[in-house]
Amino acid sequence: MATKRVRKTGDERREEIKESILDIVFTEGMHKLSTRYLAQKVGVSEGALFRHYPSKKAMIEDIIGDVNTQMVGHLKNIAETDKSPLLRLDEYITFTLNFLYHKKGITLLLFTEASYQNDEGLKHTMDSIYKSQKQYFTKIVLDGITEGIWDDTIDVENLSRLYMGIPVTLNIEMILNSESFDHDTFCNEMKTIILKVLSKN
Repeated sequence: MATKRVRKTGDERREEIKESILDIVFTEGMHKLSTRYLAQKVGVSEGALFRHYPSKKAMIEDIIGDVNTQMVGHLKNIAETDKSPLLRLDEYITFTLNFLYHKKGITLLLFTEASYQNDEGLKHTMDSIYKSQKQYFTKIVLDGITEGIWDDTIDVENLSRLYMGIPVTLNIEMILNSESFDHDTFCNEMKTIILKVLSKN
């Protein structure tokens, strides 16, 4: 007797589509991201894709929505808790790098779409995501300085810019050194660097 195939819900299929988009971008490049190829990866027809999303742009906008709710929203919560600045900083960096590590391709996808499609709406959203991450990181650092934990001569704005370069470095490391890259080691090393910059001499 044949086993009845369980049909995926709309939410499950949309998650599968988004995960496949990120996988294609990370492993094969943006040039492979056509709806025809995406449908093959997901195992559905192009028509089925468009029953879940009206366009490829809508798929990407949904991924951006995930970044706002699943990453930026969580980072805001970390920054605004009553925990010590040291603990918040550790959680903030760890969560950011873990999120981007498990969502491989998301950085490439967003920056490529914003730059090469010249989409002003997407650029505005990217700018908001970037500024929010800087803002929450800055809050944690300033709280630590106020409490006397860290060096009050640090240029916090420049440090926040330095911090925002870490996700880009993570992406480069994952692409160029995919076989030897150790995420936990990278994460710990980045936290050590930031803490050394903040420490009182």
